[in-house]
Amino acid sequence: MARNILFLTGSLAEDRLRQVLDSLDPLPFETSVVNLGVKVAALATTEIVLRRLQSALGADLILLPGRFRGDLDALAAHFGTAVERGPDELEDLPQYFQRQARPLDLSRHDTRIFAEIVDAPSRDTGAILAKAEELRRDGADIIDLGCLPDTPFPHLEEAIGALRDAGFTVSVDSLNADELRRATRAGADYLLSLTEETIPLVDEGDAVPVLIPTTPQDLDSLGRAVDAMCNRGRPFLVDPILEPIHHGFTDSLLRYRTVRERWPDAEILMGIGNVTELTDADTPGVTAVLMGVISELRIGNVLSVQVSPHCRRAIREFDTARRQFFAARAAHSMPRGFGTGLLCLRDRRPFVRSAEQVAETAAQIRDPNYRVEVSAEGIHLYNRDGHHRATDPFDLFPKLDSGIDAGHAFYLGVELARAQIAWQLGKRYAQDSELRWGVATDEPQDDASSFHAIGPTKRSS
Repeated sequence: MARNILFLTGSLAEDRLRQVLDSLDPLPFETSVVNLGVKVAALATTEIVLRRLQSALGADLILLPGRFRGDLDALAAHFGTAVERGPDELEDLPQYFQRQARPLDLSRHDTRIFAEIVDAPSRDTGAILAKAEELRRDGADIIDLGCLPDTPFPHLEEAIGALRDAGFTVSVDSLNADELRRATRAGADYLLSLTEETIPLVDEGDAVPVLIPTTPQDLDSLGRAVDAMCNRGRPFLVDPILEPIHHGFTDSLLRYRTVRERWPDAEILMGIGNVTELTDADTPGVTAVLMGVISELRIGNVLSVQVSPHCRRAIREFDTARRQFFAARAAHSMPRGFGTGLLCLRDRRPFVRSAEQVAETAAQIRDPNYRVEVSAEGIHLYNRDGHHRATDPFDLFPKLDSGIDAGHAFYLGVELARAQIAWQLGKRYAQDSELRWGVATDEPQDDASSFHAIGPTKRSS
């Protein structure tokens, strides 16, 4: 970490910044604070910083607000020292410094994702390839072609060949022995799923089988299938089958533990769709709990599907979970503080300022522009003419300037709606920024080197 940090701030935040730094004392570095002579440093330009900061004051790091939109490289070249953006909110500085001391690495994991195209026979090869590309972007490692009962798959071999030519690893999931035979002969990498009765299919090619019990409760049959594969000296995966809730779910979890105890070195696969797809619950939390079991039992493979609309991000969610939980396990820690991707509906610290602190800022405002903030007590709307608070945005309507133009009214409507959602759910709100929903949505693309383009409410017709 830096030994001497120079914090650049504005007049509205200077006292807060000093209070936060004082609360962190003692710090493992020296600090200095410079007010750039603007109300909000995040709105300063590169030129303002160059003009108003005479030197780096001996600092080996200049820290700007997270929402600063200037050119960091130009500033670093001019002052001859490192220049970075800190957190968006001052109150997040403690976590920011902790993360600087222990950088978060989410690049690693040890669980592969089999992503199933459940209706593969109904798609032509081009459509299968397109879907496979989509699933790979979501985080899939292996594309599973799901066959359908009593539905011909005449282009199975063609689909396998096209996927492999495009660089995909391919598995085929079928209850039909002939389809599995065709799959391994065509070069499929994995076969889902074989029982002790269908083990001879592995002799038709080089595909690695996923072994399942004849019935979910019959682990002895699974053991015989394992012995058959060991006798052949061939690799295999084991799947004790995860059952839906109220249809053997708890017992099936215990079977996974039993399998790990019985075969400590076996590669295990868990199909999570029976729980994610068949439970009316938001999937990120379900995924997190299942990932806890997977992480503790060192289950190296999962099979995921995205059929139900509420599961449409299941693969992205699991990709996020496997990385966060790997990092937590490597740190011998609970999965807390290792990323926020699965915190979709609520934030761990949604309200960074109290109503009293918002009121202190509001009292300093001398212009007519409306500011919107959210505290635990409700939605705050303030400018030089007053500070108002409500939990229903409609209660703020009478407080607005009656002469407000249509564009500004529309803008405030959007911001107050976002603020209400944030207050109701317990999410972080920042004016002029979209709400963040973790991995449940695509992260808004924000160019930190430039200011926002002129919005539609300001464009001329």
